[in-house]
Amino acid sequence: MRLKAGIFVSALTRRVFGDGGMAVVEKHGSEEAGAIFVRIRHRDGTESLAAPAPQTAFDIDHPDGRLFELRRSRVPESEISEILAREVRFDLDIWVVEIETDSPETYLDFSEN
Repeated sequence: MRLKAGIFVSALTRRVFGDGGMAVVEKHGSEEAGAIFVRIRHRDGTESLAAPAPQTAFDIDHPDGRLFELRRSRVPESEISEILAREVRFDLDIWVVEIETDSPETYLDFSEN
């Protein structure tokens, strides 16, 4: 069974804080199954966006995991804000979590596709 979105977000923010980093829930989505977008703030002032990976990226043996894909990497903050605004217009139940790190792979599993 897949971990509920609210529990995943809570665990993510605790891990980041536990490592001395910063994490904040920018938009609270559906507790049960809201899509999770992670805004990654880098020390150089740029941002990246991790979004849910498409279903084709999931392993048949492990279909319940949460995989992400990097939609944008090290772009201006305004570009990430525009993408997230479009996503919210499409789905009001999404989560937006902001973390500050230069190594998001420490906290998120990325698809290889």
